[in-house]
Amino acid sequence: MSQTLRVDGIDVIAEGEGVHTVVMLHGWPDTPAMWDSTVAALKDGYRCVRFCLPGYDLTLPPRPMSVVDLTAFVRQVVDAVSPDEPVTLLLHDWGCFFGYEFAARHTDRVARVVGVDIGDTGSGAYFKSLSMKEKLMIAGYQLWLALAWKLGGWAPRLADRMTRFMARSIGCRNPPAHIGWQMNYPYAMGWFGAFGGLRGVARVDHLLGSRLSALYIYGRRKPFMFHSARWLEQLAVSPGCAVHAMDTGHWVMRQKPAEFNACVRAWLDRSNLPV
Repeated sequence: MSQTLRVDGIDVIAEGEGVHTVVMLHGWPDTPAMWDSTVAALKDGYRCVRFCLPGYDLTLPPRPMSVVDLTAFVRQVVDAVSPDEPVTLLLHDWGCFFGYEFAARHTDRVARVVGVDIGDTGSGAYFKSLSMKEKLMIAGYQLWLALAWKLGGWAPRLADRMTRFMARSIGCRNPPAHIGWQMNYPYAMGWFGAFGGLRGVARVDHLLGSRLSALYIYGRRKPFMFHSARWLEQLAVSPGCAVHAMDTGHWVMRQKPAEFNACVRAWLDRSNLPV
């Protein structure tokens, strides 16, 4: 069974027959299609919900959102698809950032979290864990994308070329036509303080494992991690939580779909939320 809802001008697709709802948030520079195989693996037991992050549908005008507005939009989606019960969040990349923030602001609407490849990036422990080379690599690609956002308003073709070049460089294999400068606004938020910036957001290390049970899956074949070793160890021993490393890069659900989907399904089934 498939249903499409319209929430604040964005199509929200719900598939599956399960009692519990899993809301999936993708990141940069992806679309809801990233979750195709995961929906196929879950929909016989869960109601799977996905949508394009605001501004990521390139058929529509650019639509950057502040953290406050984007988490409010996620709240609208959750209330529309599961008005009476909390949902499970399945998150990747910037979807992790915005999903974690939503969970911190609306813990009563979230039952548990599956975070993919983005952990406690806002913590002091994470910053201290990075070498100078790793810090420069992170700053390099993020500033490039933030600059592409700035250029998009008056040189969109150049901004698109910059964005697609960086996507290829870091291993994203989405078709170029599906990647555009409009998707880069989170990087402009982080580096230029655009749209309210990212200051004051929730600490993931104070959320997952302490306030919410979580599964964290990450790829180990990357030039740097998006979590600290200390947080990973703490999460692994927290009640109701689990950590799973995979022999992939950042896009674990595409590089090892069978292993990824089996891991997510097994953890969700073990969690046994009350019906």
